[in-house]
Amino acid sequence: MTSTDVLVIGAGAAGLAAATTLRAGGIACIVIEAAVRIGGRAYTTAGPDTGNHWFDHGATWLHSAERNPLSELARAAGTKIIESDKLRRWRLQIGPRLATAAELAGYRAARERFDATIRPRAAQHPDIAFAAAMAPLRDDPWAATIELWEAAQIAAADPTTLSLHDWRINDLEGTNLILDGGIGAFLSRLATRAGPVECNTPATAIEWSDGIAVATPRGTIRAKAAIVTVSTGVLPTLPFAPALPASHQEAIAALPMGLLTKLAFPALGADRLGLPDTMSIRQQARPGEPAMGLFAWPYGAPYVQSFIGGATAWALARQGHAATADYARSAIAKLLGADALKSLGPALVTNWAADPWHRGSYAYALAGHAAARGTLATPLADGRLVFAGEATRTDGLAGTIGGAWLSGIEAAHTAMRSMS
Repeated sequence: MTSTDVLVIGAGAAGLAAATTLRAGGIACIVIEAAVRIGGRAYTTAGPDTGNHWFDHGATWLHSAERNPLSELARAAGTKIIESDKLRRWRLQIGPRLATAAELAGYRAARERFDATIRPRAAQHPDIAFAAAMAPLRDDPWAATIELWEAAQIAAADPTTLSLHDWRINDLEGTNLILDGGIGAFLSRLATRAGPVECNTPATAIEWSDGIAVATPRGTIRAKAAIVTVSTGVLPTLPFAPALPASHQEAIAALPMGLLTKLAFPALGADRLGLPDTMSIRQQARPGEPAMGLFAWPYGAPYVQSFIGGATAWALARQGHAATADYARSAIAKLLGADALKSLGPALVTNWAADPWHRGSYAYALAGHAAARGTLATPLADGRLVFAGEATRTDGLAGTIGGAWLSGIEAAHTAMRSMS
């Protein structure tokens, strides 16, 4: 049996931030990670399927950079920072053609009606589903497009179940930055401050009535406190003894994992499909037709990237990667023409739905349960058992790597106070 002061379960952004904070404070800790790698949902690869250019499977942007703690850490480390908002361009399409000036004006007017109708309702009680709030705009020809963007693409959620209050709280503002080389790669470099991590070591049982005792395939680890950073998709599978309070169990159930599947189609040659670098294409969504976000040659990368979110992403994931890739190819053909597919190689499809250690991309609150994040963040056993991660954020940074990092720092301080 191994003993330590604090056991950190999970080596994603929250777990690494917690371990870094604990060790800086002179507190002994052990970090265990179920997966074969660190980083959690911040994961960067580079290979032939992306033209040997880096690709972030999960977290991509440093959102709300002005208050994102990773922004300053990246600058201090000398990491090249790409100012995404200054480079990113976008265009609106209806099927294969560009929207006319009148249609673009119509879309912008619809966005103004959305802001004037939905945002005020989001500040009122009772909380309702995002789709229900959209009812007054349902006949607008751009309503489905706005709903696709706000719910499926950004919140990675099903608009029929997404809490309108949770959507409003986490409607990100501020600057968005990209880290050259990928956020996952940067987090891996940053992890050296957190100390060693025991990968391939899942927690199989957590006893927290008299101190902390966590069973793993490598033996039991005893600690004075534990910080649990696994996703809300995995938390229901962890046996806690005694069982978690009803409040926490209900909070976990009210914070299901959303899904944002990302695909990369590498260029087969010099043909750039007539699209400049960093061009985002937003399409008019219509019932029964494939719809997704499309990002051409992001920041000079030699691939076209697409995003499929929410209920559609989950349904496709259940059918497998081939079905997801076929859906994306159909959408690309609709936008750019069937000949465009001849210039693109086989798709890299992210795997968050099937990944047993994450089971989704990031959490969203069900309608009527926007307070669940705060409940899950409430420490138990006088601070000896703390939950951390993006799902616990109540400051508008839920679903972001910056929010996860902050939650790990706060959880570490809670654990340290429990031992004083």
